[in-house]
Amino acid sequence: MVSSPGFSLPQESHFEGLKAAERRYVALGRNISTMSNFILLGFSEHPALQVVLFVLFLGTYFMTLAWNLGLVVLIGMESHLHSPMYFFLGNLFFVDISYTLSIAPMMLGDFFKEQKTISFVGCAAQFSFFIGMGGTECCLLAAMAYDRYAATSSPLLYTALMTPTVCVGMAITAYAGGFLTGLIQTSSVFHLHFCGPQVINHFFCDLPALLLLSCSGTFLSQVVNFLVCAVGGTSALVVLVSYGYIIAAVMKIPSTQGQTKAFNTCASHLTTVILFYGSGLSSYLHSSSGYSLDEDKVVSLFYGAVIPMLNPIIYSLRNKDIKDALKKLKERSRHPLCVL
Repeated sequence: MVSSPGFSLPQESHFEGLKAAERRYVALGRNISTMSNFILLGFSEHPALQVVLFVLFLGTYFMTLAWNLGLVVLIGMESHLHSPMYFFLGNLFFVDISYTLSIAPMMLGDFFKEQKTISFVGCAAQFSFFIGMGGTECCLLAAMAYDRYAATSSPLLYTALMTPTVCVGMAITAYAGGFLTGLIQTSSVFHLHFCGPQVINHFFCDLPALLLLSCSGTFLSQVVNFLVCAVGGTSALVVLVSYGYIIAAVMKIPSTQGQTKAFNTCASHLTTVILFYGSGLSSYLHSSSGYSLDEDKVVSLFYGAVIPMLNPIIYSLRNKDIKDALKKLKERSRHPLCVL
């Protein structure tokens, strides 16, 4: 591992000894000086790949912003996309943009910095926002599953069940629940005493790397993390139950063409659910034995950068409504006077 210039990383035995000494200070009731900033290692352990990784992540960042923002604008412009399904999709794309903005700009800016520092307050804010967006996405995926269940199981009552007021209320609940989750988990982590090396072996302030820097007990933080993951698991359970009913309802459709259309509509959502929950839970519910922070970086990149880039592709690749909306937009751009 390459340390930042002017900063020498201590040996593991020294680090463990320092943590044990600081715990004794806590037991004696002495105050531990709080850190004013942290140093992010990022990908500095691969100096030869810095330029390649920078170009790769920059391309991913711009594609994520362009595709997600483009679909948000498209959904807002096209009146035939003003339905509950696309309302939730637009919010999902907005959350993905926020995800990317919370980590990507700083990560890209740190690539060529000698000292990749972040303030204590900045670290807490980044962590809270990232967790908040993750919680919001969990709730939105559950809301989208219920929307598909209502559309498939009760098509005649769908407009009565999913009114604009209900949809807005579900979205507000998703954002409120997500950010409440972020605040609770942030308070449980940043009340800890951080001492010794202020080096975070990550490219942003993520939970596993932060807990390693604590010289006080992390039991409460781990319990809160487990409860937060349980909330995410509950939303996953809502998704699974909804799709169980959806499959049962689809199998009752007499025509094969109708069954295929219904399954295609839900396939994109299921793909997103599997990718998001699979990568997220593997990062935050991992076993401490045999788990490295390098693995955590890869998983974090997947759900923090790759999935937000893939979501608009997954949802628009086989979506006839979005394809038709794009064709109309192209026609308008070619013949702007006809629109007037």
